[in-house]
Amino acid sequence: MTLPAMLKFNPKLVFGAFLTLAFCAVGGALFEWLTVPLAWLIGAMIFSTVAALAGAPLKSPGRLRHLMIGVLGIMLGSSFTPDVLEHVGQWWVSMATLVTFVIVLTATVALLLNKMAGFDPVTSYFSAAPGGFATMVVMGAEMGGDERDISLIHAIRIMVTVLTIPLWFRFYYDYVPGVAAGLPGVGSVSDIDAADFAILASCALGYPLAKVLRFPAASLLGPMMLSAFVHLSGLTAAKPPSEIVILSQLVIGTGLGCRFVGLQVKRVLKTMMLSVVVTAFMLVLAAGFAFGLSQITGLGFPALLISFSPGGLAEMTLISLAMDIDTAFVSTHHLVRMLFLVIAVPVFFKVFRNQFSAPVQND
Repeated sequence: MTLPAMLKFNPKLVFGAFLTLAFCAVGGALFEWLTVPLAWLIGAMIFSTVAALAGAPLKSPGRLRHLMIGVLGIMLGSSFTPDVLEHVGQWWVSMATLVTFVIVLTATVALLLNKMAGFDPVTSYFSAAPGGFATMVVMGAEMGGDERDISLIHAIRIMVTVLTIPLWFRFYYDYVPGVAAGLPGVGSVSDIDAADFAILASCALGYPLAKVLRFPAASLLGPMMLSAFVHLSGLTAAKPPSEIVILSQLVIGTGLGCRFVGLQVKRVLKTMMLSVVVTAFMLVLAAGFAFGLSQITGLGFPALLISFSPGGLAEMTLISLAMDIDTAFVSTHHLVRMLFLVIAVPVFFKVFRNQFSAPVQND
């Protein structure tokens, strides 16, 4: 989305998005009261998903989502310190294993969708690749896949992963978020002086720069790179205030649920249930790879689990922030996954296309 498009003002859409956010904020507040990790993200996501599937006329905060993902990028960049850079060279084993995991996962799930669910080869392949939501949908549609099935499977994959991982930490590790929405080291607006606030705000310029350079996930990656630069150079040690970070959780969670607006549950129930099963398989496989790698390398299992989990780049790095689990490690690994898939998905599809069966005709 271009900046001029983001700045266009439609009162009806803005008011609708405001009402949707207000409704989803109730879910965030409820889950905050229940001490659920990432309460504002998960609460908003569940409320918006249920309302969307019930037929409520929700309005997605699409343009605001780009801004809030930029805030998340700034937050992620602040986790890169000189100490972190000293350890980057030690991550090559885990990143190589991640690439292997992605290849195994994509091939296995694609064949399952094709052989057992009867999806056509293109739809099977692009539904299985755990890449960026928009990227996989666009690539799959351009190659002749079923855009509805691809988008639905990826939407549910991200939603189930975002819901499962924090709750697993809550009940298995007995994790309880702190007062700043579970975001360690984050202060209030009043705690940041004007100079630091201006430096953080200037990192938003990374978005148009990344757009010009045609980076993937420009709204996240651009601000993150500028933020990493200003923090590594010592210009500031500040992080975005908790109020803005909570708002970013609310907006991102609401946007996830709004992907289901207009869907008739009865018509897509089979695909939705299939996606839940596929995502569960992905999470089990991710846990297996993470556990094995932790035993071999001594790296922490929680950080590896979040790094290998098949969620979205923005959502999984936000989870690592909330859990205070090696954010730089997690964000770097998810970035490697995303970049690898953008480059490799079209190439691997041409190589393995002959392994698929002809689609099964379903009524």
